[in-house]
Order: sequence, then structure tokens, then C-alpha cells
Amino acid sequence: MIVASDGSGDYLSLGEALKDLEKKSEKNGRVVIHLKKGVYREKLHITRPNITLVGEDPESTIITYDDYARKLFDNGEEYGTFNSYTVLITGDGFEASNITFENSAGPGKIKGQALAAYVDADRVIFRNCCFKGHQDTLFTAPLPPEPVLKNGFKGPGQNRERRMGAHYYENCVIEGDVDFIFGSATAVFKGCTIISLDRGEPENGVNGYITAASTPEGEKYGYVFIDCKLVGNCKPSTVYLGRPWRNFAKTVFINCYMDSHIKSEGWHNWNRPESEKTVFYAEYKSHGPGAGTGKRVSWARILTDDEAKDYTVEKIIPWAVR
Repeated sequence: MIVASDGSGDYLSLGEALKDLEKKSEKNGRVVIHLKKGVYREKLHITRPNITLVGEDPESTIITYDDYARKLFDNGEEYGTFNSYTVLITGDGFEASNITFENSAGPGKIKGQALAAYVDADRVIFRNCCFKGHQDTLFTAPLPPEPVLKNGFKGPGQNRERRMGAHYYENCVIEGDVDFIFGSATAVFKGCTIISLDRGEPENGVNGYITAASTPEGEKYGYVFIDCKLVGNCKPSTVYLGRPWRNFAKTVFINCYMDSHIKSEGWHNWNRPESEKTVFYAEYKSHGPGAGTGKRVSWARILTDDEAKDYTVEKIIPWAVR
């Protein structure tokens, strides 16, 4: 199947191709959809399993939309975080390569949260993709069991079964500012570039937080970053590696370059001191001006050589190795 906005393919939009697929009786075989270069302004929900999207390259093959948390429905209610997605993926076995997924709503100070991708599926692979947004760019579902605020989970996953999934991101670019990689899934980021955007004058010396994991209690892995590069165009020592959306958050950085925007203390407790006893925040062979050797918070860990051996793609998600 070929999608081309210039009319040279089978479909003008990805939405048309997905709608046509729903008419077919066979639902389990893998379907490959090629996206020719172009800007596809679409809000999409991909429900069918085993879909593969192949773009030409992420610079010129872009899926974009601009919904945001503070936008109002016709009845006057706000969209909320989880209705703001550009692409929602609930079909297991989804794969994508050479595509940009973008939420173009703008800064969170004005628009609130705005998801580029809402990934609520298992065995998901992204290769050479780009995720662009500001606040809450990439949501790796499922949701935690309960929201802190009433109706805080309003949206497509509010009443869905909380089903754990695993994701693999290889050679991807992910950009944002506040909590821009967040959620409960087990997710491995291999060889990715993580870009922290400048929010202007940082509040209380904080420009942002890269991760906000909500790893369920008892899960062995949460977020694992391997051979990644953390860069940004913001002031030095203004960005945290992460803070716990829920108390058992797990986030580990293995052999990652960290530029000077990373705060020397590394991690924030989200003003919940009790979380310091339950989170698992760790690093191994971090390097660069933001590595902060010896200056991290006391409740974070530096892995030993033996412990680091458990943090490989083969150990965490062997199905992604090809």
C-alpha cells in the first residue's frame, strides 16, 4: 500500500489507507504501508495489529496535528492530556521507520500537554523516527491505575484494561521540555538523540524533565537508555534526567552522553520524599559535561559492571533483536 499526498500513490492520506484496511476480513497478517515524502496533517488511531509504516526519511515524511490539553470541546470541556495525541497506537506489533510524528500545538506554558504519539500496545518498534513536541511528547502507555486528579485520565485509555507493553526505539530523535517521555511501559531507547528544548527563563532554575516514568511495582525494567545522546539548547544545569510520575518509577541510562544542560543532581523526587525509597534511578558510564560524577542525589545509583550486564536489548526485549 502506498500513501502519497501528491496523488502518485494508492491513497492521499494514511487515514484513508487505514480505513480501507478495516474493510478487509483478514486482521492478523502484517501489512506494510509506504508513506511517500510529504506533510500529512492527520489525527490517527491505529487499531489493527501488525501494521508497518515506512517513510522515505523523517525530515520529509511528517505526520502532524495540533490538538492540546487546554483546547476546548464544543461542550466547553478541555481536551486534557490524553485526547491531545497526533497518533494513537493500540494495535500490537506496530512498527515504523523513517517518519516524524509531531504535535505542533506549541509550548506547554500556553497550550498545556500535547502528545505527538500515544503508544498503548505491545511489541512496538520505531527505527529512525522523530518525535516532536514540547510537554508530554511521547506517552508510553498504559496509564497508572488511578489518576491523582479527578478525570485526570480523561481520554481513549481511561477505561481500557491496564495492559503492560514493551517498546523499542532505535536511532530515533525525541524532543520536548517537560516530562516529554512518560508512562508505564517497558521501553528501550538505543542510540537515540534526546533533545531538551529551551522554555525561556527557567522557573526556579528548572527548564525541564526528560522522563516521568510510572513503572508498576514489581516490573523488572522501566525506561532504559543505551548509547544515547542527551543534548539541548537550554541553559546549563537546568534539566533533570527524570522525576517519578508514580512512586515505583524505573529509569536507567547506560553509556550515554550528557551535555551541560543536565543538572548535576540528576533526579527530582516530584516533591514526594517517600518516592526516594521506591524508585530505581541509575546510570552506568555516563559521560560528557552533564554526567555529574559524584554529585547525583544520594538515592540514585551507579551500576556495577555486573549489574550493567542485565541492561541490554537482548535481555530486556529479545524479540526486537534482528
